[in-house]
Amino acid sequence: MLAECLAGTRVLDLTQYIPGPYATQWLSDLGAEVVKVEPPAGDPMRSMGPVDADGTTAFYKLANRNKVVVRLDLKTAEGKAALAKLLTVADVLVEAYRPGVLDRLGFDAAELARLNPRLIQCSLSGYGQTGPHALVAGHDLTYVALTGGLAASGIAARPVMTFPPLADHAGAMLAVQGILAALLRRGRTGKGARLDISLSEAALSWMGGVLTTAHRRGEARREDDIINGGAAFYRIYRARDGRFVVLGAIEEKFWRAFCVAVGREEWIHRQSEPMPQNELISELEALFLTRDRDAWAALLCPADCCFEPVLDPTEVAAHPQWQDRDLVRVGQDGDDIAEVLLPVFLDGARPRHRRPFKEDHIQAVLATWR
Repeated sequence: MLAECLAGTRVLDLTQYIPGPYATQWLSDLGAEVVKVEPPAGDPMRSMGPVDADGTTAFYKLANRNKVVVRLDLKTAEGKAALAKLLTVADVLVEAYRPGVLDRLGFDAAELARLNPRLIQCSLSGYGQTGPHALVAGHDLTYVALTGGLAASGIAARPVMTFPPLADHAGAMLAVQGILAALLRRGRTGKGARLDISLSEAALSWMGGVLTTAHRRGEARREDDIINGGAAFYRIYRARDGRFVVLGAIEEKFWRAFCVAVGREEWIHRQSEPMPQNELISELEALFLTRDRDAWAALLCPADCCFEPVLDPTEVAAHPQWQDRDLVRVGQDGDDIAEVLLPVFLDGARPRHRRPFKEDHIQAVLATWR
């Protein structure tokens, strides 16, 4: 089972919002025991956005399932002493303070090494622990703006922000990768580690193609290439009922199958027209406005031409593929939460259901973490 991979591994989570909590949740999916330490007022994500009847947002509940949550005031001697005890027996510390904050709280690198030389410390920050932007405030939108990815995404008229947040989730994934690598090294050498993971650099690591293309052209352009909207055969189209469909017929055989299915064989030779293929795009836009979304799906999904309807989020859980894979779980704990399990199938076993987060007292955790 997947949960056997990190069984016995203790993770101390000092993070808030999205990146750190998702990283530690994925570690818990792999079997780690996660204790999340929050300030007395709690993680701001608890109340950022619409809240449930219990005063907590669904986003917070989604990001912190499987965890035990305790509250500590790290500005007090008592809070620092409790954290120090947890650190002595933890395997991994994930923190997302601005660079220097943990040092000022009395837990600099030397103190952490003294408390636990085998500790793997993962520091998540916007721009990394060094550099002129290290202390600059930011969020996902500003991080992606500095990578070139925002300029390259969207329609010709303007960039369009991504949702869910790109850098936050890329950063969470990169943190998990770094932690797993550090755990492997510790298994060989016994050495702890200090990981410096930047959310903006996690997004930047995806941008090689964007930067190369822009470098060669001298500028970033939108809707002028194959996979950014410039190709008629790889684009989003509006259907007659106002809903949308996507066509991704990059390979010649898929484009041919599409053209045959819609009765427009005369388009087959036009796939190689120069980009942006504005004239051909206009013709496909007019075509797709002649039927509703589901009518197009009934015609084109069986044609095997890289076509799919754009599902509304309310439709996703009922899709046969996701039902078969059993990754989307809705309301399993009576809390009306739609969670997506970690999509890793180990030896054919399906990912396990996550339990809701549990609030506990620090003394109870200290009694367990010895």
